[in-house]
Amino acid sequence: MRVLFLHPNFPAQFRYIASLLGQDPKNEVVFGTKNERPEWKIPGVKKALFNPTREPFQETHHYVRPLESAVIYGQAVYRMAEKLKSEGFVPDVICGHSGWGPTMFMKDVFPNTPLLCYFEWFYHAFGSDANFDPADPLNPDDVARIRLKNAPILVDLYSCDWGLSPTYWQRAQLPPEFHSKVSVIHDGVDTQYFTPNPGAKLVLPDLDLSHVEELVTYVGRGMEPYRGFPEFIEAVAYIQERRPKCHVVVVGSDRVCYGKSLPDGMTYKEYMLKKIPLDMSRIHFVGSLPYGLYLRVIQASDAHIYLTRPFVLSWSMIESMSAGCLVIGSDTAPVTEVIRDGENGLLVDFFSPKQIADRVDEVMAHPNRMAEIRKKARETVLERYSQDLLLPRHVQLLQDVANGVLSTKQLI
Repeated sequence: MRVLFLHPNFPAQFRYIASLLGQDPKNEVVFGTKNERPEWKIPGVKKALFNPTREPFQETHHYVRPLESAVIYGQAVYRMAEKLKSEGFVPDVICGHSGWGPTMFMKDVFPNTPLLCYFEWFYHAFGSDANFDPADPLNPDDVARIRLKNAPILVDLYSCDWGLSPTYWQRAQLPPEFHSKVSVIHDGVDTQYFTPNPGAKLVLPDLDLSHVEELVTYVGRGMEPYRGFPEFIEAVAYIQERRPKCHVVVVGSDRVCYGKSLPDGMTYKEYMLKKIPLDMSRIHFVGSLPYGLYLRVIQASDAHIYLTRPFVLSWSMIESMSAGCLVIGSDTAPVTEVIRDGENGLLVDFFSPKQIADRVDEVMAHPNRMAEIRKKARETVLERYSQDLLLPRHVQLLQDVANGVLSTKQLI
């Protein structure tokens, strides 16, 4: 099978499926990307680079800038695809991430090749992430801008032969009339890698917490309101006051990946540490970590806090559950699709730092009961989110799209 993957980043959501297909010499796998990442090589997978010619013009109406950017990306991928075709590569199926624009013109380059689009998110002004925080209300300008952000996604929803979303919550954001052509299959977690290590103590190259009796962890790509970072820091103040032996480890970069930055240029970490005085000897910001060190953090965790607006579910939450973490998660739709309170994790009000601290107290006070919840957390991942289970479904879906044998029975 000849497969063309498309994503501005590499390897992103297609890491595991591209790796699996690349292992079979009968397959020819090409990955079109803007980010070369020479340190990342996947055996059997050829990179094809595309380079957008420019950024959107500043003079372009700000509602339209994301669409202009998607068109520019789409043009660059069009040229890349034409070059592949001139070299004799015509894919049996194209699988691309919708939103940035790489998939927009694929039907014009390869009109007879089925297109599978990965739909990660569809934007709404109301009912999900954008209006979630009462302290940050939308204005009419926001509402109109958010509506137009869906323009390239709507093009893909119309053009694609089939779609894919990683969770039911994320598919539910798409217009209902398109649900019948979108399967739900999570990307999957390597449960053989993310395994529990009972009794593990945390030792990193520049941080030795092997002596620590209580360890609370937090993981995010960035530090931002979308992932509850301000509420988390407020909760840490309560935790430190109540639990003098407790240490906290924060994994992630001091940046905003989702949502708005602060208008004065200050980062949320700087802002919150200025606003909330903490014992800095008991909170450790370790930055972004390679997988091996990140795994050590979550394996040693006594309580892992995961907060998110009603938005895209992070891989880190599923990975933490696979590693046997006791996850204290926000009672928001992406989380509740996976976690059942008191069964395979604990749920809290996103906006209640005191309740987060209360649940940390509960975890530390009831280790025996929490051991059963940790066990159930891993069982949930093994039963629903394991790569061993899901990668064959991804391969089957690609084959079915390539062969044109799809129907609503494919909705997994």
